Amino acid sequence: MALSRHARRVLQQQASALLKENIPDLGADRRRVLTALLVETAGHWRLFVRAAPLAERADAFLVGPEGLFAVTIAPEPPQPPGLHELVRHAEESCAGIRDGRGRVLTGSAVHFVLVTPGPRRAVPDAGPFRVLAETELAKLVKPTAPHLDRRQVEAIGEQAGKLFRDYVPLRVQAPGPREAGDGFLDAGSLVDAEVAAAQLRPFDSWLTFLHPHQRAVVSRDYRGPARISGPAGTGKTVVALHRLRHVARRTGGPLLFTTFVRTLPPVHEAAFRRLAPEFGDRAEFVHLHAWVRRFLAGRGRPVEVDPRGVRTAFGRAWTRHRAVLEPIERHDEYWRTELDRVIKGRGFTTLEQYRRPSVRRGREVRLGHEQKAAVWQFYETYQEMLAERGLHDHNDVIDLALAELRRQPLETRYAAVVVDEVQDITLTGLRLIKELGGTGPNQLLLVGDGQQQVYPGGWRLSDAGIPVQGRGEVLRVNYRNRAEVLAFAQRFDARNEVDDLDGAAGVTLRNVEAGNAGGTTASWRGSERDLPAELTRRIAGLRDTLGQTALIVFQRQDLVRCRRILREAGIPVLSLDDYSGAPDDHLKAGTVHRAKGLDFRAVLVVEFTGKPGDPGDPGEPGAAAEEASELRDRQRLVAATRARDFLWWGVVEDTFGAAG
Repeated sequence: MALSRHARRVLQQQASALLKENIPDLGADRRRVLTALLVETAGHWRLFVRAAPLAERADAFLVGPEGLFAVTIAPEPPQPPGLHELVRHAEESCAGIRDGRGRVLTGSAVHFVLVTPGPRRAVPDAGPFRVLAETELAKLVKPTAPHLDRRQVEAIGEQAGKLFRDYVPLRVQAPGPREAGDGFLDAGSLVDAEVAAAQLRPFDSWLTFLHPHQRAVVSRDYRGPARISGPAGTGKTVVALHRLRHVARRTGGPLLFTTFVRTLPPVHEAAFRRLAPEFGDRAEFVHLHAWVRRFLAGRGRPVEVDPRGVRTAFGRAWTRHRAVLEPIERHDEYWRTELDRVIKGRGFTTLEQYRRPSVRRGREVRLGHEQKAAVWQFYETYQEMLAERGLHDHNDVIDLALAELRRQPLETRYAAVVVDEVQDITLTGLRLIKELGGTGPNQLLLVGDGQQQVYPGGWRLSDAGIPVQGRGEVLRVNYRNRAEVLAFAQRFDARNEVDDLDGAAGVTLRNVEAGNAGGTTASWRGSERDLPAELTRRIAGLRDTLGQTALIVFQRQDLVRCRRILREAGIPVLSLDDYSGAPDDHLKAGTVHRAKGLDFRAVLVVEFTGKPGDPGDPGEPGAAAEEASELRDRQRLVAATRARDFLWWGVVEDTFGAAG
């Protein structure tokens, strides 16, 4: 807050008198810091000060646009067990605060700040605290990423005044006319204001408020690996990020957040740094295959995947075996997936393992013993082609890392491992994750939804030896998609091939409750010739929110087509491959595989029907076509549920029949 010298002197006088009147027995350091804090927070902030200092309690609570802060004034952070008691008390003190939509202020949303009296100095091992010198208090209230509006701050402050026992509410008013609308509001009156505000900004209130069920999952004590599942938009990743902060406060050592989706880690890292900046150096957000490559390089076994060489090896093997395999299923892509997601993805090393019943979960084409023998010969030829050129595919790299990790575990174990979009990781990848996270209390959290599986195949967590019985949570309220968008997405009959990730019946998108009313959807169907005019017209209507808009397609070649249209129309585009979650004014564009786990205010989906034989075309009727159709429906569901407020769905019908 910019203040003139006169205004600052007036505020200092007010603050000093207020503290003397309400808390007369303050020590010199606390009096000086609290006076400065009152001056800096004049206006939109609410401050609650503890009347008598106590090592196991925060000295003050501060509520403002950036959230809720528990402030400790001391030269050093408290040590256990006093530290643990301070954290517990601060988290539990906020448990009763609610917003106007039935959500609660979760303890993991509380920021812990240590203010050291005097000039700035180094404070090692600060634990959960952000450390500021008393001369740096302006940094605490400087707006960087506000997510609560003024009415929300006032409503939280009013409730906190009733909950924070032994704390005195203090406030000074800056000189000048009092702004209108500064009165306290009942929490129930926030509904309309929140809905209106949500239309103008991303849904960032998750940084402070969670549904009561979500909050319970964040703080629950699990005696082994745990699993969070639930349909799209139910806040699984939000809960996982809050839980990572909750566990970090109670443990030491590094933290790992990983996923199969290459583009998600930087986006989630940015969100976590907003939620828990004090743990930014402890938390590692990395794509699983990137972690594996780095790990192997650190062990003196660097391995890189040459995609072109791998494709060549597969093509040569397919040429040798296609005469036998094409009569079973004519598309080579089907057999590429059989090797990738079944044989190598499940870690089979012998034909006998491959021949066992029920090992091809999620695959519709039935294979007899002789047919499996033919597929195995194809696999062996492929491996020979790789070996001749000294090549490895992505599955080989996972295998190498798993063997190395079992030979010599990490010197410093992760305190907690969170795995997002777990349904798309191979079974071998899950076994690697088990070695990384372990099976101890609160060490491993798996997050996913079988209905959003965008790759063929399937498994159960028990197949990887990860026990989650009794530690599975299912979220059932959709907070991301407005009601109209959710209703559109619920049309897709996306089968849940991974069930609830351990074999029980899962909850589908059709069963969820809508948490946000409103929303808009629109559909279009036409030729590829007409697509440019329609697509650019729709985008023109979203100019004001272009940076919060994404274009999603289903195949790489479709992305090339659409990007050509956007380039010719002069529309700035950022590939989802390069998106980190940072705000900008570019339209985001990518395939559904790159859009997984992300959400945008508006989404434009372009679906090309394709010609027979294209990867996205189910082809002739049969088991493989049924599997392809089910996979495409799951991909459609994922694409639709990326939209928060607006969804446009365009279908291009004659991509191979239109005249050029």
